[in-house]
Amino acid sequence: MASPTGPKVSGRPGRAGRLRSSRGLGPQALGARRLPTALWAVPPVLALSLVFLYPLFLVVKQSLTPDGSDGVSFAPYQDVFASAAFRDALWTTVWLAVGATVGCLVLGFVLALVIAFVPFPGGKAVARFIDVFLSFPSFLITLALLFIYGTVGMANGLWTDVTGAHSGPFQFLTTPWGVLLAEITYFTPFVMRPLLAAFSQLDTAQLEVASSLGARPARIVRRVVLPEALPALAAGGSLVLVMCLNEFGIVLFTGAKGVTTLPMLVYSKAILESDYPAACVVAVVNIAISVGLYGLYRVVSRRVGA
Repeated sequence: MASPTGPKVSGRPGRAGRLRSSRGLGPQALGARRLPTALWAVPPVLALSLVFLYPLFLVVKQSLTPDGSDGVSFAPYQDVFASAAFRDALWTTVWLAVGATVGCLVLGFVLALVIAFVPFPGGKAVARFIDVFLSFPSFLITLALLFIYGTVGMANGLWTDVTGAHSGPFQFLTTPWGVLLAEITYFTPFVMRPLLAAFSQLDTAQLEVASSLGARPARIVRRVVLPEALPALAAGGSLVLVMCLNEFGIVLFTGAKGVTTLPMLVYSKAILESDYPAACVVAVVNIAISVGLYGLYRVVSRRVGA
């Protein structure tokens, strides 16, 4: 007779064993599930390779094999780098992108402060409109500016009607300053959106305490709001900088004379001159700059977040 205090021996599995068996969580089942999990990564990797990496490989290959042979030649790079058109396009691209980014950061920060902390009728509607604005194509904003400030736009038409002059004074839209204005107008919401999200997480008690201690609004913004907004500013500014470097529609639709950026140079070399190796060289340089700035953004965002 078995002892009443001894362990019960039974041929039936315990509850835990039955649960593992019913749910398929045994060692063999776990090992069997690892293989399908790894296979889930294959379709997106193949799709990414087919849609992005393979065309990028063809661009790089065309820039290194201009005559279609198997031999590698850096002659297209030497020719492009030695040309004044490339240097001018590179400088124009950089200063327009940097100028537009600075303008978007300043204007976006001020507008986000007003929307987030200054109560006014329709503030929520304005914040929602920013989300809708992000879906607009860049050429649509440029066309709107052309209707207002173009050579035959509303502003010049009103000026000629009032003064009787043959032409209006607003002729800046076809200059680099017009491109800069269009880019700041279009890309500022890309800075405002992360800023508004950051301001919504800000503890208003900090602002109330700072105000009760006699801090002026400018000091509150500098000492309390700005440190909390730095990650959002870094994210929005880096996004705007990369997008401005690759912007094509705004420069094309403004019709700015003498304003040639790297994307415009790619278009000119490929479509107008049929110089595909040179176009691929400029495209590779543009991609390298964009990837480098993205890497810099990752480093800065990590340090700011820390």
